[in-house]
Amino acid sequence: MSSAADVANQPASFAFTPENLERAKWHIAKYPPGRQASAVLALLDLAQRQSGGWLPRAAMDHVAGILDMAPIRVYEVATFYTMFNLQPAGKYHLQVCRTTPCWLRGADDLTEACKRKLGIGLKGRTADGKFSLIEVECLGACVNAPVVQINDDLYEDLDVKKLEALLDAFARGEKPEMGSQIGRQGSAPEGGPQVLLGGAGE
Repeated sequence: MSSAADVANQPASFAFTPENLERAKWHIAKYPPGRQASAVLALLDLAQRQSGGWLPRAAMDHVAGILDMAPIRVYEVATFYTMFNLQPAGKYHLQVCRTTPCWLRGADDLTEACKRKLGIGLKGRTADGKFSLIEVECLGACVNAPVVQINDDLYEDLDVKKLEALLDAFARGEKPEMGSQIGRQGSAPEGGPQVLLGGAGE
């Protein structure tokens, strides 16, 4: 997500805030005694949010200590899921879905538009720290492809022009409405439901 200098500037320590520690305990309490490692995803998510959108090694080690896990087991989880960023991410973290439905409907064009407009490559971060860019596998909104996730929100039914408008809005500090960018209701067909508009037998 960033330069070698950022990675070298790993914080020396990490500890949950009192509020996040209470949240961590709440997650751990969902599981039977001896099964606290099942809370690792939830605790890594808490740690990433507390760290400004990425997971320093010290944060992973802290989670390992709380859950009584070997640190390598926590690293294995963190490196498996694209939802975890092991290098600093931008304020607006763009995840372009590249799985088949999105690819067929222009995901490659969206990736290239991001590169061109932001002046960064994949796994890059803009100099001002506002944007970072990666490609991911299925985001689970195939029917409204192509889709880009920006932070926690999905932006669906995109094309290059619509995506560039979203980036401009984020750059201005605005929060565009998430969901379909063509006004589609849920996963209805483009243009709205059609099933009951035809005559009998159609």
